[in-house]
Amino acid sequence: MTRHALYTLACELSSLSVFRALLEEAPMAALLDFLCCEDAQKRMAHFGRFVYSLAGDGYDFSAFLCRTVYADENAYIVGTAKGRELSPALIANAKAELALFCRLTSLDAEELCGDTDYEGYIPRFENHPVDFERGYEERLSQLGCYGYGIFAQANMFRLEDGEIRPVASADKICVDSFVGYEKERAKVFDNTRALIEGRPAANVLLFGDAGTGKSSTVKACANHFAPRGVRLIELRKDQLFSLSHIMARIADNPLKFIIFIDDLSFNKNDDTFSMLKAALEGSASAKANNAVIYATSNRRHIVKESFSDREGNDDIHHSDTVQELMSLSDRFGLTVYFERPNKLLYLDIVRRLAERKGVRMDMGELDIKAEAFALAKGSRSPRAAEQFVNSLI
Repeated sequence: MTRHALYTLACELSSLSVFRALLEEAPMAALLDFLCCEDAQKRMAHFGRFVYSLAGDGYDFSAFLCRTVYADENAYIVGTAKGRELSPALIANAKAELALFCRLTSLDAEELCGDTDYEGYIPRFENHPVDFERGYEERLSQLGCYGYGIFAQANMFRLEDGEIRPVASADKICVDSFVGYEKERAKVFDNTRALIEGRPAANVLLFGDAGTGKSSTVKACANHFAPRGVRLIELRKDQLFSLSHIMARIADNPLKFIIFIDDLSFNKNDDTFSMLKAALEGSASAKANNAVIYATSNRRHIVKESFSDREGNDDIHHSDTVQELMSLSDRFGLTVYFERPNKLLYLDIVRRLAERKGVRMDMGELDIKAEAFALAKGSRSPRAAEQFVNSLI
């Protein structure tokens, strides 16, 4: 590219107004520094920094642009998602910038550095033409599946320092990974399908013995329906104070959300009890119409109660207090019980897993060893069955 062409490109990037947040990303900042620099040695230093900053995207500039352009939360996509009337200026600016990004995906190292007074090795990067104008239009027409902003970057999220962030190594478990408990999982999947389709969907409590697949069911459900616009946000019990903040954050989003609380239990004086209770009862300040709460617990009654709680103590309306503690689980619209498998079900799970994973062993010997493994573990469960089969591989 000639110096004039590089100067023109620098001016176009500097004038971004809709996708301006991209200029804060390391590759774009380094590229702009390269385009604006006159000193040959400093220019190549900026170019090296540009290529280095693409490492997280496989040194692929087009992959970086796809990731950041489609995830950018700007006035154009947010206004479209909320059904606002967009100004002609905003639409024109967005389309011009998308056309610029298309041109960027056709650049290569030699073209960019062709006018540099340097004859040594030039760092290479990958780049493949992308039609951002067409791709962005498709995303705008299917925002309920793709989402925008941070929710376009991943399927699972958690709360960190008060902010919703993608889970770095999210569980990729899928429904095909399971053996047994088909009826229990079907209830959770059917409820999630109702949420997607705009039908009434219930908050769900999955309770039962450890290792029966309660948490895995929720995560597999989120993965299964992610292409249809479902996102999972995991909260710890101590983060329930942020529940109303999260609901407000997602209330106007075209996506559907599962607020996931794993291994839930309360003490009777737990301050977070009221936050969950308000959300389950549909309080306007604590509930979003596009979200459901899925919680797992090893207890049917998720508020721990001691025998002393049933004694009179000093509470004048003691019976009302006990009823309040015992009824939280009843506020979930759907309760799914994952019962510990009996011997026959446990062995059936072992056999099916062994067949799926290609374990060759006499069925009688397999059963004996599986039972011995369960006795050593102290219980029969799908988790124990999977651990046993994995030990044979």
